[in-house]
Amino acid sequence: MAAGSFEGQYVWHPAADDRQLARACMDVKAGRYLGAHEILRETRGDFEVRAHRSLVLASEAADSDLAERWLAEEPSAESALLWARVAMLRALRMADAGDLREGALVRIAQGACERASEMLPTDPTPWVTQLALTRLQRPRDPAPRGLLTEPTGPWYLFAHILRLDPWHREAHHRFLAFFFTRNGGSASARWDVASFLSHRAPTSSPLRLLPLVALVEDYDPSALLADRTWEQPQWKATTMGIYTHWFPETAKYRFTPVLDLAYLAHALVMAKLEFEAREVLTASGPYASRMPWSAFGAPEEQLTRARKLCGLPIPSAA
Repeated sequence: MAAGSFEGQYVWHPAADDRQLARACMDVKAGRYLGAHEILRETRGDFEVRAHRSLVLASEAADSDLAERWLAEEPSAESALLWARVAMLRALRMADAGDLREGALVRIAQGACERASEMLPTDPTPWVTQLALTRLQRPRDPAPRGLLTEPTGPWYLFAHILRLDPWHREAHHRFLAFFFTRNGGSASARWDVASFLSHRAPTSSPLRLLPLVALVEDYDPSALLADRTWEQPQWKATTMGIYTHWFPETAKYRFTPVLDLAYLAHALVMAKLEFEAREVLTASGPYASRMPWSAFGAPEEQLTRARKLCGLPIPSAA
């Protein structure tokens, strides 16, 4: 991982320091898919990068016909995957907007996921894409043993994904999101699942950050001493455990894990551990993600405030 130094401006694009992805995004915006084909094909053996790249490309392609056109002109595992990701994003957007076409778009997306999984059966990404749709359908599979609240949910689909890739990052985040209150879940189930998933992962895994994600999701600015939650001993210990065991691993990453670094940096700042937060923010370089900062206000203002507290350079206009 080589994030680069901070030179006065944040870089918000999710491609971050994946230069090939950034170029492919520009191609997609211009209506070309050759770059997308090349950078997805080379990830057939790296499903974490494949998941991230396909999702970022889909976000660029969702408002055009590029995915449909590519699949029609050159059917492949890569074009089928991009179409599945685009169809998923469209279905979720329609559902969030209360659009009556939601049901039809969900069915289209499910069909696209099935086609993509047939094209490359070893790839968990189409199944993860289908998992993202479950927050609209609310399956009620029984939970495995070990969860206090025994929350029902898409456990069978999640188990299938884990057989393909036991520590798939996006799969775990999508599964946890199923239990968010805003998606029809409950606080008790969310905490139970976040704890269960994080503790079964290795201490050096980014999945150890899942409780921090749940904590941000649970944030209520109107609650008494809400901003002091991260200072509680159990949350300081959790955050420092991630800093000690996972953060050093990021130096080996192919690309900067911007979102995970942001959650860790935010938790450290909130816990008043500015020395450690400074290291994490420095490792992020200029790359920024809107979450978790946007849960607390304007993301650029919140990130700039955090950098000030840590004695780091801030954007010249801030």
